[in-house]
Amino acid sequence: MDIRVLLADDHSVLRDGLEAMLHTQPGIAVVGHAADGREAVRKALELAPDVTIMDIVMPELDGIEATHRVRSRLPQSRVVILSMYSTTEHIFRALQAGAQGYLLKESAGAEVVAAVRSVHAGRRYLSQKITETVIDGYIRDHHARSPVDALSRRERQILQGVAEGKSTAQLARALCLSPRTVDTYRSRLMQKLDIDGVAGMVRFAIECGLTPR
Repeated sequence: MDIRVLLADDHSVLRDGLEAMLHTQPGIAVVGHAADGREAVRKALELAPDVTIMDIVMPELDGIEATHRVRSRLPQSRVVILSMYSTTEHIFRALQAGAQGYLLKESAGAEVVAAVRSVHAGRRYLSQKITETVIDGYIRDHHARSPVDALSRRERQILQGVAEGKSTAQLARALCLSPRTVDTYRSRLMQKLDIDGVAGMVRFAIECGLTPR
């Protein structure tokens, strides 16, 4: 039986390229696409793929939160994060969210097939530029929590929305909240993160990989 793969990336050219490459591989079938994090979760729950290849930075919902939601609802489904970021912060958060693989975009073409087959077989796959020693050492020694981990899911949603330039009214409609509640969340975020103003929130979101530059 073919390994069923879902591709989640907000760049259609990359999605098409990955699909074309995977199409040439025996035993692998692309069953769906998603262009943002919310769609990725929805498609994963609908299609129940064996493996989802998930971009780490996407509109609406970042790939790490999307991974957490997919793995929470479909623990048998594997996720491979696809990212341009090679920092231990991003890798650690991805693995904590339940990802079994982490690929750098610069080498994804050569490694994506190996990653899909590896995680489907129950093994972890890390891009060749990321050594097991670095990751295992970081996880073992990472006593301090990431600032993002201190935020609730709702606070992360508000932070990403602000970083994407959404107004209070737009966020209120998207999250089914009152504008006053959204403003309360924004004030709480700035206090928690010791950030002054929207510019600081945007900078923090970019540094943590919640939104593209």
